[in-house]
This record gives sequence, C-alpha cells and structure tokens, in this order.
Amino acid sequence: MKKQTFFLISLLMAFGFTACSDGLDDIEYNRNSDIVVTTPQVAATTGTSLTINSSVTGNLNNIVKKGFCYSVNAQNPTIKDNVVEVDEDFSATISGLMGSTTYYIRAYAYGNSRYTYSDALTATTESLSLDEQLKNYVAPAYEDNYTGIAGWDQRSKWNLANVHDPTVMLAEDGYYYMYQTDASYGNAHTAGGHFHGRRSKDLVNWEYLGGVMPSLPSWVIPKLNEIRGEMGLNEVSPATTDFGYWAPCVRKVKDGLYRMYYSIVCPGLLDGPNSWSERAFIGLLENSNPANNDGWEDKGYVITNASDKGLNFYVKPDNWGGCYYKWNAIDPSYLIDNEGKHYLIYGSWHSGIAALEVSAETGKPLNTLPLPWGTDGDIAAYGSLITTRKMGNRWQASEGPEIVYNAATGYYYLFMAYDALDVPYNTRVCRSKNIYGPYLGIDGVNQTETGGEMLPVVTHPYKFNNDYGWVGIAHCAIFDDGAGNWYYASQGRLPKDISGINASNAIMMGHVRSIRWTEDGWPLVMPERYGAVPQVAITEDELVGNWEHIDLSYKYEKQKESSNMTLAADHTITAGTWKGGTWSYDAKNQILTANGVKLYLQRETDWEANPRTHTIVYAGYTTSKTYWGKKSK
Repeated sequence: MKKQTFFLISLLMAFGFTACSDGLDDIEYNRNSDIVVTTPQVAATTGTSLTINSSVTGNLNNIVKKGFCYSVNAQNPTIKDNVVEVDEDFSATISGLMGSTTYYIRAYAYGNSRYTYSDALTATTESLSLDEQLKNYVAPAYEDNYTGIAGWDQRSKWNLANVHDPTVMLAEDGYYYMYQTDASYGNAHTAGGHFHGRRSKDLVNWEYLGGVMPSLPSWVIPKLNEIRGEMGLNEVSPATTDFGYWAPCVRKVKDGLYRMYYSIVCPGLLDGPNSWSERAFIGLLENSNPANNDGWEDKGYVITNASDKGLNFYVKPDNWGGCYYKWNAIDPSYLIDNEGKHYLIYGSWHSGIAALEVSAETGKPLNTLPLPWGTDGDIAAYGSLITTRKMGNRWQASEGPEIVYNAATGYYYLFMAYDALDVPYNTRVCRSKNIYGPYLGIDGVNQTETGGEMLPVVTHPYKFNNDYGWVGIAHCAIFDDGAGNWYYASQGRLPKDISGINASNAIMMGHVRSIRWTEDGWPLVMPERYGAVPQVAITEDELVGNWEHIDLSYKYEKQKESSNMTLAADHTITAGTWKGGTWSYDAKNQILTANGVKLYLQRETDWEANPRTHTIVYAGYTTSKTYWGKKSK
C-alpha cells in the first residue's frame, strides 16, 4: 500500500548508521570499589539555580575529574544527561533551571577509565512569578538536525529525535509516556526491539526507555496460517524481520492498568503475483506500571483485515480503488467514552475508518468475530464506518485516526492524517456528538455519510523565516494533562534535499504542540512547538509590529511559507495580504481579531530565532481556511 511504500523508501534513504553495542550500561552502572562519592546536598536554592556540594573518599590520586549530572526525568542521571563540573571543594551552581521544578542530581568522579556515581538527590527550585519566569526563560537547546546523534549508541541523547507516529498518555506517576512506530534515521532502532518508548515530566525533556516488545509475538505466524488455512491457502513461514511494527496506541484504563494496541503488518502476497497483499493484525499489550518498560504483557490477537469480496483476492495490484479488503487492521485508536464503554477505532486507506465496541474487561471485541471475508453483512462485526475521504473508492489517502472526547464541549473529535507521509502529510479533524457519527467538518460536510475533503486543516507543511520549516506533520496523538490543557503530538520531517544533510527528509523529529479551543469548540494547534513558555498575560501593546503570517490552507505537497503582516498602533493593518483591514484585541480571552478572523494567541518558543527565545503565536479558522502566525523579533 502507499503508506508502506513511502515508509520503506524513507528508511532506505537514511543509510549511514548501523546498530552497535554502545557501552551505555557500563557508564550507568559501573562503580569503583576504591572510590566512594557521597550523596549531594543543597547549599542554596533560587528560582533558576541550585548550589550543591558533595565529597569523595578513597583512592583520590586516580581521580581525573568530578562533577554533577542532573535531569528532570531520569531518576538516576548519568554523564549522558546534563553535566556541570566542580571546583576543588566539590561544589557547583547549576543555573538556567526552571522555577518550581524538581531535579534529580547525582555526583560523580572519573578515574581509571570508569565513572563512580553517588546516590541521587531530589531537589526543587523555588517558585517564580510568571513575569520572572518569562524574563528567565531558557528555550530548549536540542538540535532539529539530529544526524550527529542518530545512532543507537547515542540513544540517551535522542530526546525527541527518531519519533514516528507517536502515541502519548499521562500516567499515574506524573510522567507522560510516548511510544511509536518502528522507524528511525538509518534504522538505528532495530538494535532494541519494537514500539520504542520514552517519558517526560514537562513535555520538553524526554528520557529514552527502549523497546517494549523484544521480538515478534508468538501468536502472529500461527494466527496468520490459521486464517490462510481457512481460506484454502498454503502455510507460510516469513522471517520475523520482515514484519512491520506500526502505529501503537497507548491509554490509561485506570490506576494500575494500561493498554497498548499495536499493528503488525504481515509481509508478502496472499497467493502469488496476481493476488492482493497479505493482511495486518492489531494486537494488545497490558501493563500495571509503564515505568517498568519490560512489564508489557502481550494479550494477543484483537482483529485483522476484513474483506467484503469473499475469496476473490485476485485483484490487479495497481487497482487500489478496488482493494480486496474493506477494513485495514492498522492504526488503532482506543477510547473510553463518557458512559464508560470502550471502543477500538482503526483503519487506513481502504474504505475508511471503522469503530468497534470492545470489552472493558479484556479490551477485545465483545463478540466472537466471524471469518474475515464474505459479504458486507458477513463481516459487519468488524466495525462500522465513521469517516471516509472517498465514498466507494478504496484509494483513500487518509489514515492514522485518533479519537478523543472533550467533556467541556460534549463532542468526540476524530483527527485524521491525509496524503503520503514523506512531504504532504497533513492533519484534519471532524467531530460528532455520538461515537458512531455522523462526524461533521467545520464546514458542515458529513464525513460519515458522504465523505469528501475534511475541514479544517489542523497541521500542514509550513515554513517560517530563517528556517527550513517542516513537512510530513501528521499521524497525531491528542492528550491532556487533566487540568484543561490539551496537546497535539506528531512527527515532523525536514524537507527533501537540504544541502549538507544526508537524506534530510528521513529526519523524523517528535513535535509536541499546545491546543487552544475556539469559542465554538474546535481544536486549534499552535504553529510553534511546545517549549514550556510561561503563560504571562499578553497585552495589546505587544501586538503592535510585524508578524509572520501563513495561510495554512491545503495545497498538496506545498510547504506554505510565511509573509509579512504589520499591525499598527491605530488598529489598522498596514502590510500583508490583509493590508487595509483593521484589528482588535480581546485581552481576557487572548483573541486577536484581524480582518474579521479570530486568531487565538499563546506564548510559545520561537524555534527559528537564534538564539531561541519566546514569542507570541496565533492560530485561527474560518469555515474554509486555517491561519498560523507568530510575532517577528
């Protein structure tokens, strides 16, 4: 399928890195028997710094250097995290920290080519007012071009590097956990299992955890051959390395129970050159505590592709519109609705997206599924259509459903990825009062019964000044912090053919963005990535000046570029496509109305600035257009 084709191309392009042993465990756990480093103590605390000291005893002649390593995520940080070296008194001040934030700190000494670590100290910086926090704001420093750390031996430095098709949840331990499709620059991930995870306390600094699935589940090939036997086909024994591991979805079910649905794509064709491609499976993992990355227990098979064409699978391979399968068992999304019922939403290309109620106890379909082929009525148990891009055509160019319920608006929101994932990937959203639909776009078009181009466009390839910009921004995760703040996560790719970056379009950086909700209940994703900028109230005086304005409306494979817009102090617009219009500001709700369009403001990181800092951004919808913008420096 097209998704698989582009996926493989992007990975094949990214040559130059191979998996290898990195000695990471030695650095983390080696201890000298003749050196003892004491647990650090806090000597002074401010809102942006911690002064700490420690001591070391034993064979001091062998010690080459000493210092402290610290992290907001890793409870036992190493020299691969943040490091500050010390003076002769084994004391140092760690500066540039965030206010009201807890840090994990360990002292270390290096000698005889080995590191010795102390036990960890937990220390919290003092509170700062929002104004003070904004004045002292330090933007994230990690590089978007991460080719220098893309290899497996550098995985502790990845942060949000090598992220594809992320899924995110907030767990009961206060961490956000992120998992993903098996994909990385140069296939570095293949050294460490499948469905790689990481976690964060602040959505900015992410600790890499590793794969949650060491190898292909034992049930997959027997289940594949069971179905093939029922279809009258020969058994197969494909190599486990040939299977695809795609698009997991993780959710907290309740305290002590977490579920992860995952996709396994089987290689090959059903019955030779003139037949359709082999099926996919959705399986299920459960865990009582995601902090235990090895604690995911495989619960086995959930569902597979279903066909409404009986055993007529000899379809021309290029007849995408007449695909053999009605439902494609990949890209799961999982929802517990406001009545406590559990649903699996899944699908990609083919006929569209299906919804199926599952058991709250097992996470699997409520009823035993029939054989996955037959008439449309025979396979009704495999789900009901809730959205489609092209009614009656299985060349959908849409995938990656993500469904959430927002109690504040009373709607279910279904986010979709459109088009190929290398460059044109973009995100859409529709909504419904009922889990099964009908789902309507912002323009009122019924996406369940008639399909068509879903609006609004939520994300799209774009470019602000002084940067290459981003493409391939879709297949999202939508999540909240339980306090009314919502977020959007996806991968973003660098554009093709950037000079000096080998296979630049295979750079897949994880993006996290804030969501603001419009007054009529539509989610707006902010144009700049989240960087924990303090949300100091935005004043009207700050709006006067130059802005970078983007019409983000859909254009296939087009990276939408910013143009200048100037807001004058007399509330006129004096430059840009809206020149001659007027503007006003609702300070209470932080809404800028420019040329009649409501633009929702927020403080975010200016990722294109050098050095990075904070700025003001906006996003807004009409019934046919999407706008992004940021204040120019």
